[in-house]
Amino acid sequence: MIRRTLCFSALLLLTFMPSGAQTIEHLDPPSWFTGMKESALQLMVYGKGIGAFEVKTDYPGVSVTTLIRTESPNYLFVNLDISAETRPGTARLTFINGKKQVTHDYPLYKRPAGPARGFNSSDVIYLLMPDRFANGDPSNDNLEGMTEQANRSNPGGRHGGDMKGINDHLDYLKDLGVTGIWLNPFLENNQQRYSYHGYSTTDFYRSDPRYGSNDEFKKLVSDAHDSGMKVVMDMIFNHIGSFHWWMKDLPARDWIHQFDEFTRTNYRASTYMDPYASEHDKMIMEKGWFDVTMPDLNQSNPLVETYLIQNSLWWIAFSDLDGIRMDTYPYPQPDMMARWAKRVEAEFPGFFIVGEVWYDYPSLTSYWALNKKNSDGYRSNLPSLTDLPLCFATHKAFTEPGNPTGGLSELYNLLAQDFLYPEPFRNVIFLDNHDMTRYFTETGKSLDAYKLGLSYIMTTRGIPQLYYGTEIVMDGNKSRGDGYLREDLPGGWPGDTKNVFTGAELTEVEKEALDFTKKVLNWRKGKEVIHTGKLKHYIPVDGVYVYFRYNGSESVMVALNNNDTENKTVQKSKYRESLSGFTKGFDVISGKTIDDLTSFNISPKTAMIIELK
Repeated sequence: MIRRTLCFSALLLLTFMPSGAQTIEHLDPPSWFTGMKESALQLMVYGKGIGAFEVKTDYPGVSVTTLIRTESPNYLFVNLDISAETRPGTARLTFINGKKQVTHDYPLYKRPAGPARGFNSSDVIYLLMPDRFANGDPSNDNLEGMTEQANRSNPGGRHGGDMKGINDHLDYLKDLGVTGIWLNPFLENNQQRYSYHGYSTTDFYRSDPRYGSNDEFKKLVSDAHDSGMKVVMDMIFNHIGSFHWWMKDLPARDWIHQFDEFTRTNYRASTYMDPYASEHDKMIMEKGWFDVTMPDLNQSNPLVETYLIQNSLWWIAFSDLDGIRMDTYPYPQPDMMARWAKRVEAEFPGFFIVGEVWYDYPSLTSYWALNKKNSDGYRSNLPSLTDLPLCFATHKAFTEPGNPTGGLSELYNLLAQDFLYPEPFRNVIFLDNHDMTRYFTETGKSLDAYKLGLSYIMTTRGIPQLYYGTEIVMDGNKSRGDGYLREDLPGGWPGDTKNVFTGAELTEVEKEALDFTKKVLNWRKGKEVIHTGKLKHYIPVDGVYVYFRYNGSESVMVALNNNDTENKTVQKSKYRESLSGFTKGFDVISGKTIDDLTSFNISPKTAMIIELK
């Protein structure tokens, strides 16, 4: 039998338990799939003394090829071959050590049929933190065996949001106009405190029960698909939580990076492409711990690499997932990450992966881009990346209205560097996320600045992402702590008087922001010209930035006036090459027709999205 237990220990316990009675406590992956393109499967088996056992199976099409034993006698890595002819069913594995035997029935399921849905620039992804979106099942807030209990009054504590809360409000998300949902990590984080964010995994194959079961996540994905939306799962390969069950009994000393004393990463991901970087700095970047409670995995260990790769493939096949967002993408071993991305694409062609690459400059961000020919020969195979430089540019653009070299020129100058990306339309773009001061706060809590920023993000190149609560201009300053960037969405908890889902007690500003967001996102849904059309922009002058999205059958003109008080006149003569053949336009935002494009006014702090006629 398998017993998935919760093990706790100090950070670095490197001694191993002696051999004795045999019980398989963990077997990962817990199941697998027939029809996979790669026939090899590696099982990690954990149980007292299991390393001394041999393994056999007589299931048709499944064979045991090799066994790998590590420093701990309590681990056994079993390499299987699952032929292309293998049928779904249950393969019995028999573990043998002399007269001792342990059997385990191993499920083999048929993998999902059909191509991966993936994401592209026709999508808008809604990023939410499961603990802070909605509490659909208060009965799972506090569970036996989970060390941190719910405390909604603590900004850094657990608040009770869960899978059911998300599922209950799929209609709201669909009505909002998003086409995809990205969940911050929901795997088990059985840490003593500050575990709500999900970035300290303690079991790679188990949804945190305070969010719901694996099957509840699978149902969420299925229901989202039925509602016309896709789902992105947040993953972390760089580190685990300090209370991961491995930490009581590591498979080998080099399973994680270890030092004589705690050593933190230097967070200098630029060392990878820096031609002058020291080997010491590169080593600390890759091997240093992200935080004291986040042991750093050693992806150079082939067993670790295989475990992580198989884990992602399992979640894709198990839940029929559409995308993965990989946390701290440059921090693990880069060659391993490139092999992982290539393997996922081989098994699930067209599957979407976006890597979090946190840089200020496109020259550094683009190093990780798909098909980028780097001078050092590195190829990431990464389908998409987070465009932090564009995010930072939007913050500057709409807080510096009178700056001739800043302001809207930040956006122009940023896009002028798109030659660094082989495929810039793949970049995921956003106003803010769960790790930074919210855009509304950053721009002085200006509703006008929000409308300008959202209009830009939804009409420029790339795949837009919207952070939960942005649609009602939630504020939050990182200087107060991360918990204030991740406050509860109003209406998601029983007893909330303010309710975004019903509109109850929203302020006039919140209502206006929500209505504006719905209008722009739902318009964008059906606009192929925004999804795949070309982009042409003009140098901003006097606080006005104009650009066009166009294809062979349609053209959209976007005009942004960032001036605080001045009306500006848009003259056709400057934009003649893009306006040739067009005489009228319809402004999507105001709902008004422009009868003469020769010259028209744009109000201060206003965005116009004009369908040209």
